[in-house]
This record gives sequence, C-alpha cells and structure tokens, in this order.
Amino acid sequence: MTYSIAFAALWTVWMASWGIAAFWASKPAKRPAATEERFYWLLTVAGAALMFFNFRRDGSLTLVWSTPDAVEWALFAVAAAGLAFTWWARIHLGTLWSGSVTRKADHHIIDTGPYGIVRHPIYTGILAAIYATVLLRPGVFGIAGAALLTVAFVIKLRLEERFLMQELGAEAYEGYRRRVPMLVPFWPVSRG
Repeated sequence: MTYSIAFAALWTVWMASWGIAAFWASKPAKRPAATEERFYWLLTVAGAALMFFNFRRDGSLTLVWSTPDAVEWALFAVAAAGLAFTWWARIHLGTLWSGSVTRKADHHIIDTGPYGIVRHPIYTGILAAIYATVLLRPGVFGIAGAALLTVAFVIKLRLEERFLMQELGAEAYEGYRRRVPMLVPFWPVSRG
C-alpha cells in the first residue's frame, strides 16, 4: 500500500503549498456575483468528499478492478505530472492567479507557457491528477467524485471565460479561444 501513502503525500503537499501560495496573489479588481459561483463550489466539495470517502474505504465491495504495482506507479507519475503542470501554470500567472473567478488590476490575456498549450492548464493538471488517483482505487464513490469535480470545473471555467470576455474584451478573448484548446492539449479548436 505504499502507493496509497505516496498519493496521499502528493495531494497533501500540493494542497498545502497551493493554499500557502494564495497569499502572493494580488487583490481582485472585480468578481462575478457570489451566487454565480456557489453551484460549482458545492459540486467541488461534494466531488472531493466522494473521492476521499472512496479512497478511505476498505474497497472490497466498491472496487471496480485492482491494478498491478507498475500501473500504480505509472498513475502516480501521471498525478505528479498533472500537479506539476498546475504549478507551472500558477507560477506563470504570477499575481494574476485567483482561486475564484476575478479580474485583477492590469489583468490581460496570458497566452504563453502552459496557457499557450491549453486555456485552463490548472484545471487540466488537476483533472489529470484526479483521474490518475481515481484509477488507483476505482470505486463507485471515487468515479462519482471525479465526475462531479469535472462538471464543477467545466461550470467554473465557462463562467470564467464569459466573465473574462466581458472584462477583457470579447474580440481579444475570442481570438485566444480560436487559437488554444480549452482543456485537452492539441485538441482541435473551433474556427467558427
């Protein structure tokens, strides 16, 4: 069960460092109404709770399959790479990062580094890590949790894109949307 400990340590270090790093973000200049953000936060908490519940259980009745050691460590590598991708994106954003949908003073479109690969690299990295974690011990609760987290992130990123189009200019943001895929690197983007 060393993989379970490794995964727990990976997520614990990521969550702690992510929370601490929030202190370096600049203050928001504008945010959408709090009511627009409540639903995705509810889904995020529910999804994370389901994943944790799945991981903590014995699993004898809820596991869909079990994975060999080599696959477990490969999943750990995917999770670690996903979380490293989130850090690359966060460092690249600098003080423009926010845990909620906001516009910062001097906010502008970042389309370099990980933001030249996908428009939402933090969500991409977290989702890669979530699915690698769920595949480690694939149970009903974990799969449901991952699905809820995916829905929550898609709701949040669509809100974020609508908000940024209003705040930064629809024409500029639409050009970025046409050039760079939303979540999946190298996925064809809409040209119309």
